[in-house]
Amino acid sequence: MSSTSLLVPLALFAFASSITPGPNNIMLASSGLNHGFRRSVPHMLGISVGFMLMLVVIGLGLGALFRTWPALHQILKIASALYLLYLAWRIATASPVNVDARPRRPFSFWEAAFFQWINPKAWTMALGVIAVYVPQTDFLFNLLLGALICGLVNLPSISVWTLFGVALRRYLRQPAVVRAFNIGMALLLVASLVPLVWP
Repeated sequence: MSSTSLLVPLALFAFASSITPGPNNIMLASSGLNHGFRRSVPHMLGISVGFMLMLVVIGLGLGALFRTWPALHQILKIASALYLLYLAWRIATASPVNVDARPRRPFSFWEAAFFQWINPKAWTMALGVIAVYVPQTDFLFNLLLGALICGLVNLPSISVWTLFGVALRRYLRQPAVVRAFNIGMALLLVASLVPLVWP
């Protein structure tokens, strides 16, 4: 099957994977609410670029490294679970939106990019793209093309979640309601650990 015949199915896969709830989108909704859209842009760009780089690196052989040393994969899973719990705590304890006092700073570009390496949903997406949508003929070209398609689809998809958080700002004026929203987002983030802990 040629790479061109896989472009539309890959784009659909990237859209479905990017738009559905997961650690990235839950954090972006919270960031949109607490920091606004503009201050969340580095977070969004970090997710898209970080995933594209992750996809290329995995495609170039990191998966083989994990097959050689399975303990490395287990270490990554434990680190992922611990870091996601820390992020859930960070979201749950974020200060309510206040005109005079900003909550904790949003994720930076590099924090969001590096987060992809311990994001279980990003790993699932990357392995799915490589296994299903990247033909073995002209592998490097198709891998780079697949990463580009994923990045182009991912950014507008995850932006929807940031805009969702921003839209809630006008309705969630009371600090107690904002705190409840942040706690809810934190619990969803913890729930996203279930496939990681119990595959």
